[in-house]
Amino acid sequence: MFDLFRLYRERGWTPIDAGDYQQAWARWGGSVATHPQIVAGLSALAGIEVRYLGWFDDGELQAAMPVWGKHLALSRVVLKRRKKRGVFDLGNAEIILPQAANSLISVRHAGSYVSGLHTSRVATLRPQKQQLALAREPEQYSRKFRYNQRRELRLLEEQGGVIAPISQLSTAERAGMYTTLFEKRWGFAVPGKACLPEVFDLLREFMTGSFICVDGVPVAFQVLYRVESPEWISVEYINGGVDPAFNELSPGSVLSFVNTQAEWEHARQRGRALRYSFGRADRQYKDRWCRRVPVYEVG
Repeated sequence: MFDLFRLYRERGWTPIDAGDYQQAWARWGGSVATHPQIVAGLSALAGIEVRYLGWFDDGELQAAMPVWGKHLALSRVVLKRRKKRGVFDLGNAEIILPQAANSLISVRHAGSYVSGLHTSRVATLRPQKQQLALAREPEQYSRKFRYNQRRELRLLEEQGGVIAPISQLSTAERAGMYTTLFEKRWGFAVPGKACLPEVFDLLREFMTGSFICVDGVPVAFQVLYRVESPEWISVEYINGGVDPAFNELSPGSVLSFVNTQAEWEHARQRGRALRYSFGRADRQYKDRWCRRVPVYEVG
């Protein structure tokens, strides 16, 4: 019976190897959650086999996807069922599969937060109730908003605040700073705490952004992963931490301003669109920075 279900689910798809998937991603692009190195590394860390499937038309590869059984790879549902939920945290990451622009495919593996980029190219999409929060372009913020952000930045620096790139930190320092600030802010253990140093080491080259210290004391840190596709750059803001003792200096807001501005500058220097995701559009603070966009489900 399992084989019959799998036969239906994979109808139109053909097994391919990791190298073929990597070439497809390099050609058509994708997102953080579908990047070949991230998929392979996190799957191995979780001890879950990943398979790669390709959609062909007249012998030419048109699309590819990584899967965990009947789900798209890195599925939170699979992690939970296998009691691996604490291995890593990618939040509600946008799913962009590597796919040729003019192709039409059917995806029957289960997945959510599938990008609107696929609306005319995946026949099996269903609208999802939740929406995604994508950072607005700097010019879309009001003049007052931009003034207030620059003012907060100036006041923080006047009080001894220093903004530095996370590239200055070792993997252990990143994990320790994030853990401490997250738990100070929220009062419970950071998701994926046990494996956090391993995850940060595995994804080190994809981590981006800055952190903030005041008089040498860490006060704000955000976990950002960035991958670059031929036509766009994807950034996933997974989570962050702030020391509440410094709330009067608004370090979380300042860091969001600094990080989003830097990523827009990075993308524009390369002549590419930016898809900077704050995850699910479920918090009022995200509406300050983002526009809400529809996402879709499959399977």
